[in-house]
Amino acid sequence: MRKVITLFKLLPKKHQLLVSILFAATFIVICIPSDDSQASNQAPQVSDNKELNTRYSVPLAFRTPEAPSRQLDEPEASQRKSKSENISSQPSPVAQKTKPSRYIADVERFEVKKGDTLAALFDRAGLSPRDVYEITLLPHAKKNLLKIMPGESLSISKDNLGDLAKVEYEVNEITTLHIEKDAEGYREHLSHKKVEKRNQFASATISSNFWNAGVAAKLTPNQIMQLATIFGWDIDFALDLREGDSFALIFEEEYADGEFLRNGNILAAEFTNQGDRYTAVRYTDGQYYSDSGRSMRKAFLRSPVDFKYVSSNFNPRRLHPVTGRVKAHRGVDYVAAVGTPIKAAGKGRVIKSAYNKYNGNYVFIKHNDTYTTKYLHLTKRKVKAGQSVKQGQIIGTLGRTGRVTGAHLHYEFIVNGVHRNPRTIKLPKAQAIARKEKSKFLAISKAIMAKLEHNKQVQLAMQ
Repeated sequence: MRKVITLFKLLPKKHQLLVSILFAATFIVICIPSDDSQASNQAPQVSDNKELNTRYSVPLAFRTPEAPSRQLDEPEASQRKSKSENISSQPSPVAQKTKPSRYIADVERFEVKKGDTLAALFDRAGLSPRDVYEITLLPHAKKNLLKIMPGESLSISKDNLGDLAKVEYEVNEITTLHIEKDAEGYREHLSHKKVEKRNQFASATISSNFWNAGVAAKLTPNQIMQLATIFGWDIDFALDLREGDSFALIFEEEYADGEFLRNGNILAAEFTNQGDRYTAVRYTDGQYYSDSGRSMRKAFLRSPVDFKYVSSNFNPRRLHPVTGRVKAHRGVDYVAAVGTPIKAAGKGRVIKSAYNKYNGNYVFIKHNDTYTTKYLHLTKRKVKAGQSVKQGQIIGTLGRTGRVTGAHLHYEFIVNGVHRNPRTIKLPKAQAIARKEKSKFLAISKAIMAKLEHNKQVQLAMQ
């Protein structure tokens, strides 16, 4: 052994290293047992007289494990698969943290106060100028909300996070503006109530005056004035009415979603004055005609001012109240409050608009080669010479300028250069309904006037 060691030392270092590696490898192979020997050493001692190449039964505890050979029944397999999928599909705790859902939590109505702007109202509602800016970019909102008036109101809704969710504004009795906010910003739309028109009947007999009779018939002030306007070319409502005169009418009432909105147009009317019967039917052109198709309008108004009374009638031999001399009064003096509007009696052209010490402020209108009207003692003149005017146009206001004893309008009506009494002269008629429309009008007139008469008979029977 010593010689081997001496020989090993004499070898070059490279050879020494190679020999060392070979020796180590040989040692490892010798020391580690083979599989057969390991199995032999671990196997139990069953019997000494076992024959070679013979298959014996080995206990289960010493067998090599194998995967189960049977397949799961289909329901059980499906149940396990579903359970596995449910487990894998459940979100993690981080994924379950979503934003809270939004919903309208607060609705409040804000009334527009004097001096309020949309920005001031929104500020009072706890909203931002940004909300005002974005909303007013919408066409309908810009048109309506920037013109809000005191007494109007807005309904403002906020969500559970305190942000603006919805705005509602009633544009009028029928239309409502809706503004809503979603993920893309603000949106707007208009909703309209369904309007239904119903016919209503009213009638009365005059015992004291026309106004009181109208109130007794439950007419509104506007309806009373409208009725007077319709028959104003035939009846002087200040001087011609008598106790026992009567009227009846059918008019529209408008309802929105079943709720009363307002009174509409007068569809048909009848007025009995001092035994004379006058009728009026509204046609599709918005004008009124008698039941036979004659226009209710005349070429001239019976009186150009809404007056309280007549202080002086047409009188060719009147004593002048200032000079005391006999001087013909070639017109009619209508008394009313200073500033009462004066209307052109008919269509024409202003030939004079001036002032002198006798007439005060005055206006003369030439209607055609036959008719001329004059208006004296005005406070103000609102037309100029050469200007064209329409019937009913305001040409000035009543006053007391010139030689007068009190405020009034002196009105003259001249026919072919001759002064005529404007209260009694037969006024020229306006053009009747067009011939091509007459048959259609007469059908409407017959139906509505029959209904008017029926309602009169029913009311009479109930009294």
